Amino acid sequence: MSFQFDFSVDKLAACVKRNRNPQALHQALCAVLPRYEITSVDRVAAFLAQCGHESVDFTILQENLRYTAEQMHRVWPSRFPTLESAQPYDRNAEAVANKVYSSRMGNGDEASGDGWRYRGRGAIQLTGKDNYTQFANHIGRTLEEAVAYTETLEGAVESAAFFWYRNGLNALADNRDNTSMTRRINGGTLGLEDRKQHYIHNLQVLSGEVAVAAAPDPNDPANWPTLRMGSPHQQWVAALQEKLGLTADGSFGPGTDAALKAWQTANGLTADGIAGPNTLKRLFG
Repeated sequence: MSFQFDFSVDKLAACVKRNRNPQALHQALCAVLPRYEITSVDRVAAFLAQCGHESVDFTILQENLRYTAEQMHRVWPSRFPTLESAQPYDRNAEAVANKVYSSRMGNGDEASGDGWRYRGRGAIQLTGKDNYTQFANHIGRTLEEAVAYTETLEGAVESAAFFWYRNGLNALADNRDNTSMTRRINGGTLGLEDRKQHYIHNLQVLSGEVAVAAAPDPNDPANWPTLRMGSPHQQWVAALQEKLGLTADGSFGPGTDAALKAWQTANGLTADGIAGPNTLKRLFG
């Protein structure tokens, strides 16, 4: 099965404007969506709108569980009935996951580590051992392999497509029923207006009703995000590290910070450890 319309990188870039590497996303979508019959303009527009809302245009693909004690007490009052009970978990993502996801969705107790192991991943966050097991069985992989796969871009897309297909969202997309799609994904109507607006825009773009500009070249540093300590942009951080003669592991830590500052000093730039447009242009020019 193939797409029923011209699904180009340029059209995708116009639909997911917050994504800085539409080429890589396009490759993943083309590999995955036809397997789940997400091939029409209506279905692809809806998938991009709903997943785009959930994952900030496929840029946040793992659950952020770095909650403060106050937030945990407010969000999970049954798990953290008092502020004092939440304090030991303050901003400890792994401990929070093990606490709030314990003894449900097929997970073991808090000490088992299942909450963190099977935390939310993917464009529509797959959560809990039972759901990961179903996904693993569907794609013919072991549970451990399925977890690792969801941490790749293609796996993040496929886990969302699996949820989409299993929950009958293709039929809802065919009917352009944004409210029911949102309820099935979110459990309510949170963000409904944003999802609707993105859907309408995506329909116009994918059907060719509006012209689109060429997608930015991810290999051109002018199109890169600003990189600094703790940057989540592993692809660009790795390229930066390689240019600095470091191990290209994609993690912008103290070693990368020190090396960048040294390079900036040697090249007459402000040694702030921030790879913005000027630094990137000089480094890669």
